[in-house]
Amino acid sequence: MPAPHNPFKAALANNQPQIGCWMCFGETVAAELMSTTGFDWLVVDGEHGPNDLRSITDQVRALEPTNSHAVVRVPIGEDWVLKQVLDAGAQTVLVPMVDTSAQAEAIVRACRYAPDGVRGMGGYGARVTQFGAIQDYGTTANAEICVLVQAETRTAIENLDDILAVEGVDGVFIGPADLSADMGFPGQPEAPEVQAVIKNAITRIAAAGKAPGILTFSMQAAKTYLDLGATFVAVGIDTVVLAQAARALSKDAKALIK
Repeated sequence: MPAPHNPFKAALANNQPQIGCWMCFGETVAAELMSTTGFDWLVVDGEHGPNDLRSITDQVRALEPTNSHAVVRVPIGEDWVLKQVLDAGAQTVLVPMVDTSAQAEAIVRACRYAPDGVRGMGGYGARVTQFGAIQDYGTTANAEICVLVQAETRTAIENLDDILAVEGVDGVFIGPADLSADMGFPGQPEAPEVQAVIKNAITRIAAAGKAPGILTFSMQAAKTYLDLGATFVAVGIDTVVLAQAARALSKDAKALIK
């Protein structure tokens, strides 16, 4: 039996836009709730969310039988971190702060079994192989792992063409918050100077045959990015969605008091 098919990777390869949302609660029940909302992909955030390997594993497990694909953002692109989340069952990884093609190459190799990479074969005792039931996993997994890297600095933008040339990188996610800060516009990703760089990057990524991705809270911006060729677009963060809805509800209810 081969490794499970990765529908998210296939959709990106076929230029089928995928709409997603960030998950920062770090809780399985929140992931289960989010899986009922219709998003194509959901980020289990191991960089800024309060997650560890166990909570990431639980959320991946919760999303597996649903139509919302788990994209696991690791805190850093180290071999041992990638090895652990892949063995836990992640099929798609999102790696922050990738500034060079050398970094991208190392990340791809960490996600692939030999002879194409350096991923350890210990997955045969882990849940990714159903604890040994998927006997052909080692010979078929490489083709199903989706590697997404984040370009979120001026250095990354300068090296974007080299990063895009790395075989095995399926997509490049533009990090608007960090990029805007690095450009001298902290907290202002909508600044015209930042938007010009973002739009140019999306166009270049798409032209290179890779999948462009981004996070935005604006439907207008999301439409603009999709029209430019972005194929995985996140439109919110679960914690922010709850906070905004709860604040509005509280305000409306208190307004009833005369």
